[in-house]
Amino acid sequence: MTIILQILLTFSILSLVAVGGANAVLPEMHRQLVELHGWLDDVTFSQLYALAQAAPGPNILVASVMGWRIAGAGGMAAATLGMLVPAAVLAWGMAGLTQRLRGSAWLKPAQGGLVPVAIGLILAAGVTMAQASYTHGVMPLVVVAASTLLVWRTDYNPLWMLAGGGLLGAFFLT
Repeated sequence: MTIILQILLTFSILSLVAVGGANAVLPEMHRQLVELHGWLDDVTFSQLYALAQAAPGPNILVASVMGWRIAGAGGMAAATLGMLVPAAVLAWGMAGLTQRLRGSAWLKPAQGGLVPVAIGLILAAGVTMAQASYTHGVMPLVVVAASTLLVWRTDYNPLWMLAGGGLLGAFFLT
């Protein structure tokens, strides 16, 4: 199997469990790309994630830049299509199903049950990124915990946490 096809398959599977977006599957993306396939190392993975988050645009960019780094333009196309197409087809199908079942008593609790799943996946992504940069001590874990609490308990825009984490990284972790 060619590397382009492997990238397409890997990101297609990730897209089907990306409840909450591409960042929600970051731990599994790290496991697949770094630990299982060995396409990236921890440092490169962290740097590509930071680059994708700093760039304007959707969080799907993380898959695109990782695909580009692994296999150039073909890898970028495979990773991007892999993250977009299966999830879009699933969302389209589920939208039709929820429209037909909108009066069902079990639909609302089922949808509400997905909220903690999405929150847990996104929190796991933060912990994975902090662990990937663990060579800097516990500071990344402290930043993840503090930013999580601030976003959860205040009305501050999450972009302030991203900017603060970037500044801390620039001054203390380099």
